[in-house]
Amino acid sequence: QVQLVESGGGLVQAGGSLRLSCVASGRTFSEDAMGWFRQAPGKEREFVATIGSRGGYKYYADSVKGRFTISRDNAKNSVYLQMNSLTPDDTAVYYCNGVILGNYIPKYGSWGQGTQVTVSP
Repeated sequence: QVQLVESGGGLVQAGGSLRLSCVASGRTFSEDAMGWFRQAPGKEREFVATIGSRGGYKYYADSVKGRFTISRDNAKNSVYLQMNSLTPDDTAVYYCNGVILGNYIPKYGSWGQGTQVTVSP
Protein backbone atom coordinates (compact mmCIF):
# COMPACT_ATOMS: atom_id res chain seq x y z
CA GLN A 1 0.00 0.00 0.00
CA VAL A 2 1.06 3.56 -0.64
CA GLN A 3 2.27 5.49 2.38
CA LEU A 4 1.17 9.08 2.77
CA VAL A 5 2.35 11.47 5.46
CA GLU A 6 0.67 14.85 5.82
CA SER A 7 1.98 17.73 7.91
CA GLY A 8 1.74 21.47 8.36
CA GLY A 9 -1.67 21.85 9.95
CA GLY A 10 -2.34 23.94 13.00
CA LEU A 11 -4.51 26.56 14.61
CA VAL A 12 -4.87 29.92 12.90
CA GLN A 13 -7.22 32.87 13.05
CA ALA A 14 -9.60 33.67 10.23
CA GLY A 15 -7.72 35.36 7.43
CA GLY A 16 -4.52 33.53 8.23
CA SER A 17 -2.47 31.11 6.16
CA LEU A 18 -1.03 27.62 6.39
CA ARG A 19 1.09 25.48 4.08
CA LEU A 20 0.40 21.75 4.11
CA SER A 21 2.85 19.12 2.92
CA CYS A 22 2.41 15.51 1.89
CA VAL A 23 5.17 12.99 1.27
CA ALA A 24 4.25 9.81 -0.60
CA SER A 25 6.12 6.53 -0.90
CA GLY A 26 5.45 3.09 -2.30
CA ARG A 27 4.03 4.38 -5.57
CA THR A 28 5.22 5.77 -8.88
CA PHE A 29 4.46 9.25 -7.62
CA SER A 30 5.53 11.15 -10.70
CA GLU A 31 2.99 9.27 -12.84
CA ASP A 32 -0.04 10.12 -10.73
CA ALA A 33 -2.21 13.14 -10.37
CA MET A 34 -2.29 14.06 -6.69
CA GLY A 35 -4.65 16.03 -4.57
CA TRP A 36 -6.02 17.08 -1.25
CA PHE A 37 -9.22 16.08 0.50
CA ARG A 38 -10.65 17.20 3.80
CA GLN A 39 -13.14 15.98 6.35
CA ALA A 40 -14.88 18.16 8.91
CA PRO A 41 -16.63 16.69 11.97
CA GLY A 42 -19.96 15.20 10.98
CA LYS A 43 -19.23 15.67 7.29
CA GLU A 44 -18.18 13.41 4.47
CA ARG A 45 -14.67 13.64 3.15
CA GLU A 46 -14.64 16.09 0.25
CA PHE A 47 -12.35 16.97 -2.61
CA VAL A 48 -10.29 20.15 -2.24
CA ALA A 49 -7.70 20.39 -5.02
CA THR A 50 -5.74 18.35 -7.52
CA ILE A 51 -2.60 18.69 -9.62
CA GLY A 52 -1.59 16.69 -12.67
CA SER A 53 1.41 14.38 -12.76
CA ARG A 54 3.64 17.04 -14.30
CA GLY A 55 2.11 19.95 -12.42
CA GLY A 56 0.61 21.52 -15.53
CA TYR A 57 -3.02 20.92 -14.62
CA LYS A 58 -4.69 22.20 -11.47
CA TYR A 59 -8.28 22.15 -10.38
CA TYR A 60 -9.92 23.37 -7.18
CA ALA A 61 -13.21 22.95 -5.45
CA ASP A 62 -15.32 26.08 -5.71
CA SER A 63 -15.12 26.57 -1.96
CA VAL A 64 -11.35 27.12 -2.05
CA LYS A 65 -10.77 28.51 -5.53
CA GLY A 66 -8.77 31.72 -5.42
CA ARG A 67 -7.56 31.07 -1.88
CA PHE A 68 -5.66 27.77 -2.05
CA THR A 69 -2.78 26.83 -4.35
CA ILE A 70 -1.63 23.27 -4.96
CA SER A 71 1.90 22.42 -6.09
CA ARG A 72 4.20 19.41 -6.26
CA ASP A 73 7.84 18.42 -6.34
CA ASN A 74 8.22 15.04 -7.99
CA ALA A 75 11.89 14.79 -7.05
CA LYS A 76 10.77 14.86 -3.41
CA ASN A 77 7.63 12.76 -3.89
CA SER A 78 5.76 15.65 -2.33
CA VAL A 79 2.63 17.68 -2.86
CA TYR A 80 1.77 20.92 -1.11
CA LEU A 81 -1.24 23.07 -0.40
CA GLN A 82 -0.82 26.77 0.29
CA MET A 83 -3.93 27.93 2.12
CA ASN A 84 -4.65 31.66 2.35
CA SER A 85 -7.58 33.71 3.61
CA LEU A 86 -8.67 30.85 5.81
CA THR A 87 -12.15 30.82 7.30
CA PRO A 88 -13.75 28.66 10.00
CA ASP A 89 -15.42 26.68 7.21
CA ASP A 90 -11.95 25.40 6.29
CA THR A 91 -11.62 23.65 9.64
CA ALA A 92 -11.09 19.95 8.92
CA VAL A 93 -8.59 17.14 8.80
CA TYR A 94 -6.74 17.40 5.50
CA TYR A 95 -5.55 14.32 3.62
CA CYS A 96 -3.60 13.80 0.43
CA ASN A 97 -4.10 11.01 -2.08
CA GLY A 98 -3.77 10.14 -5.71
CA VAL A 99 -6.62 11.56 -7.77
CA ILE A 100 -8.64 10.11 -10.61
CA LEU A 101 -9.05 13.24 -12.68
CA GLY A 102 -12.23 12.20 -14.43
CA ASN A 103 -14.30 12.58 -11.28
CA TYR A 104 -11.86 13.89 -8.62
CA ILE A 105 -12.06 10.89 -6.34
CA PRO A 106 -9.17 9.33 -4.40
CA LYS A 107 -7.08 6.78 -6.25
CA TYR A 108 -5.21 4.93 -3.53
CA GLY A 109 -6.80 2.45 -1.18
CA SER A 110 -5.04 3.74 1.91
CA TRP A 111 -4.99 7.14 3.60
CA GLY A 112 -2.43 8.86 5.76
CA GLN A 113 -3.11 10.17 9.24
CA GLY A 114 -4.11 13.55 7.90
CA THR A 115 -3.25 16.90 9.41
CA GLN A 116 -5.67 18.99 11.45
CA VAL A 117 -6.46 22.52 10.35
CA THR A 118 -8.44 24.63 12.80
CA VAL A 119 -9.49 28.17 11.94
CA SER A 120 -10.83 30.30 14.76
CA PRO A 121 -13.17 33.26 14.24
